[in-house]
Amino acid sequence: MSSKTYELIAPRRVAFLGLGVMGYPMAGHLARAGHQVTVYNRSAAKAQQWVTDYSGASAATPKAAADGADVVFACVGNDDDLRSVVLGDSGAFAGMRRGAVFVDHTTASAAVARELSAAARERGLEFIDAPVSGGNLGAINGTLTVMCGGDAAAFALIQPVAMAFSKAVTRIGASGAGQLAKMVNQIAIAGMVQGLAEAIAFGEKAGLDMTAVLGVIGKGAAQSWQMDNRGPTMIANQFDFGFAVDWMRKDLGLVLDEAKRNGARLPVTALVDQFYADIQAQGGNRWDTSSLIQRLR
Repeated sequence: MSSKTYELIAPRRVAFLGLGVMGYPMAGHLARAGHQVTVYNRSAAKAQQWVTDYSGASAATPKAAADGADVVFACVGNDDDLRSVVLGDSGAFAGMRRGAVFVDHTTASAAVARELSAAARERGLEFIDAPVSGGNLGAINGTLTVMCGGDAAAFALIQPVAMAFSKAVTRIGASGAGQLAKMVNQIAIAGMVQGLAEAIAFGEKAGLDMTAVLGVIGKGAAQSWQMDNRGPTMIANQFDFGFAVDWMRKDLGLVLDEAKRNGARLPVTALVDQFYADIQAQGGNRWDTSSLIQRLR
């Protein structure tokens, strides 16, 4: 169990839509922080298990979960999954009261964030795009980093609530800015993981004790989160945890689509995306992203 401590704020009525590997513990932190939480998940059994673990309540539809909530959080798979829990007669927007805020933690496109933000305003609602970084362990430990786009006043309302599962919740700019910031994050990670994989594979071919090497260079300019946390597991050939290759390819697809629109040149990112395709061809769809080293061994 996480040793997370919670900031004391006035309890809120909140909903959480999507109880995957990220959403399940995130919603749990909200409950432990004292908020009144109602959850929705496509698999009702998982929602009932969450209620058993954390109390709170579950609902049969996103609309029912969002009814009366001050803040509705969501963490689902992609743009279409997000639309499915937001729009329509049983979607969250149909159940939200005027002035309530929808916070989307899905890694999705900037375009869908702007689309749903506009739809929210037509209903007197607010929409914050708020993708996260930190992976499943960050969600479990309540130490996620959240990048937000949307109205400043709406952000000020949700920021202290979202701190229940975060170490930093930051507004980057207008609607879509959070998703664009997450794309920057994934571009940086893709290059770092490939560089680390090449470095370790080179050292292994050279006959070096790579645990000792990382211990030395990890105290210098080469140090990074990836080196500290994934370097040892790369050396140990362990990839059955963390952020899956399939998810990274989804994210890099969003990045490359956005780059086509804005004219950014991403030669390394495009290459690493194809390297991840090679890992998928090896059957590594659910391996951790650090499995890039498997191409080099």
